[in-house]
Amino acid sequence: MYLIAMGWIYVVVMMAVAEAVGNNGTLLGAIITLVLYGVLPLALVMYLLGTPGRRRRLRALDAASVDPDAGGHASAPPQGDAVAPVRKEP
Repeated sequence: MYLIAMGWIYVVVMMAVAEAVGNNGTLLGAIITLVLYGVLPLALVMYLLGTPGRRRRLRALDAASVDPDAGGHASAPPQGDAVAPVRKEP
């Protein structure tokens, strides 16, 4: 994936250089070429292609997260005057 991105950036940089040094070209045109043909599309494609990896990482983090109450120890008794809730008989 990164090899294709580097190739695309190379092509776009060469287009921008050709725009800058051409007879009718300008530096502003070269910058616009670089941004509109290179940076924006490549950023969008890299973001979209990276989505499955981000999802895998988030799922792995969720699976690896430790429940604070799952330590195997008994919970602490309530402090103060705790009253058990009243339930109705079925």
